[in-house]
Amino acid sequence: MTHYLEIAGTVVGLLYLYLEYKASIWLWLAGIVMPAIYVFVYYDAGFYADMGINIYYLVAGVYGWVAWMTRRGTDGTALPVRRTPRRFILPLAALSGLFFAVIAAILINFTDSDVPYGDSFTTALSIVGLWLLARKYLEQWIVWIAVDAVCAGLYFYKELYPTAALYLLYTVIAVAGYYKWKKMMTDETLSDAR
Repeated sequence: MTHYLEIAGTVVGLLYLYLEYKASIWLWLAGIVMPAIYVFVYYDAGFYADMGINIYYLVAGVYGWVAWMTRRGTDGTALPVRRTPRRFILPLAALSGLFFAVIAAILINFTDSDVPYGDSFTTALSIVGLWLLARKYLEQWIVWIAVDAVCAGLYFYKELYPTAALYLLYTVIAVAGYYKWKKMMTDETLSDAR
């Protein structure tokens, strides 16, 4: 049963990635369905932090949907792609480190995880990456490149091959997504200047 759920999660994940690349608000609907599926897949595979992050993703999916529906640009149009304000960089890095340390300690002391550091690293960065995505900050893609590449390796190690392949694809598309959003940001700026 878990194998079929993993395949379903992979298909929804591909849809999510396409919608994120296009900066479509519908990514949030896929971002609610996909983590609901992966909670069960990761539990079965012993990725407890990933299971927990998917519960966070579910809640964050609702938050992201609301944020993209209600936040608007200065001219009342949809929330534009923006750069992360510099004042957020150090606090976000510190939070990532804190999340990593806490999650690693939990996994080492209270679970049978055999990949506590990798699982903690990707989970901590994912929390920050989703927050950046909800605010439509360009740099969210940089976070996802790191997360996706490490996840692909971890999932291959745990023999979750469809999911590992999905995360390899995520890594490639995250690079493309960064450049796509950067162009969108430039185009929006040029459009505002006219």
